[in-house]
Amino acid sequence: MESTGSQPAALNQAEAFARIRLLRSPNIGPVSYRQLLARFGSAGAALEALPDLASRGRGPYRPASAQSIEREVAALRSSGGRYVFHDQPDYPALLGEIASAPPILTCRGNLALASQPCVALVGARNASAAAVKLARDFAAALAEEGFTVVSGLARGIDGGAHEGAFPRTIGVIASGIDIAYPPQHADLQERIASHGLLIAEQPPGTEPRGRHFPSRNRIIAGLALGTLVVEAAPQSGSLITARLAGEAGREVMAIPGSPLDARSLGCNQLIRDGAVLVQSPSEVAELLQGFTGAPRSRFRVAEDAQDFDYAQLATLDWGEARADLSHDLASLVTHTPIALDELIRQTGAPAGHVHMALLELELAGDLLRETDGMVRRLV
Repeated sequence: MESTGSQPAALNQAEAFARIRLLRSPNIGPVSYRQLLARFGSAGAALEALPDLASRGRGPYRPASAQSIEREVAALRSSGGRYVFHDQPDYPALLGEIASAPPILTCRGNLALASQPCVALVGARNASAAAVKLARDFAAALAEEGFTVVSGLARGIDGGAHEGAFPRTIGVIASGIDIAYPPQHADLQERIASHGLLIAEQPPGTEPRGRHFPSRNRIIAGLALGTLVVEAAPQSGSLITARLAGEAGREVMAIPGSPLDARSLGCNQLIRDGAVLVQSPSEVAELLQGFTGAPRSRFRVAEDAQDFDYAQLATLDWGEARADLSHDLASLVTHTPIALDELIRQTGAPAGHVHMALLELELAGDLLRETDGMVRRLV
């Protein structure tokens, strides 16, 4: 394998390649990836263990092929991108704090922007002209105050935010790093990649799908001290970003609008539910400059979760508990999402055993982890 980009010496080339291959293997997500690394100590060892762990599945388990990863690495290199791994010094620290942080990012541009104070600015795709101008003006003022403005490169509010803050902006996309979406933002995406920072979680060549956008939104929320929603209808993706920001313990802010405009109802709903009402860039800057991890907003604050150190999985005695617990969890987990802590309570099993049993169900293709950490059955 040729170089995957500039990596610290602690991560050798073979392990970097194995990590990419592990993450691209069937039924592996951010949580299961970290659990496997903790359990087996390296991606190479985890890849060898996958077929046995997934033996409950309906057919033989095959990890991603080495050839497919070689092609991916070549495509990323051709696009001018690089990999950033979750435990490397240049991985964005704030993003790394969320439970579902992407283990591997691909990026183009100035990665240092992600280590500076960031604010997410999001809103409607079919935004009003006045709201787009407001987003552009807020973003420009916040960039002047030293904030990096993060958004999703969508039409409407996102585009206005990127233009206003340029070049102090980060675009997070739902496609591969080499795919421009929407097509009308191809020039803007290239300018951000050249002078700001472009981030993607999906492999190069991936066209955006509906399921990719909530995943992209968690990265936008995770990079920032706070998320500001400028204009949004109820049930919009911007409200998902705001909810994820609240659950991550970040500030959630919204600009109020007329109740006669459906595009303002989402922001008004956020404020009613506990987001901070803001009317000027200085109010946003004041909130975030003094942010200490205790947000003023009380929008959908997540319940305290049981802390679990994945390192405990390395010495876990899985043995006889394996079959019974996996059977119990298979009956407890339904198509309705449920929190991990609730499963630990109901089984009465040690947290490490529950983590491993869920991992096996996930690898077998029976279970899905939601963006917010909940789990549900797939079959």
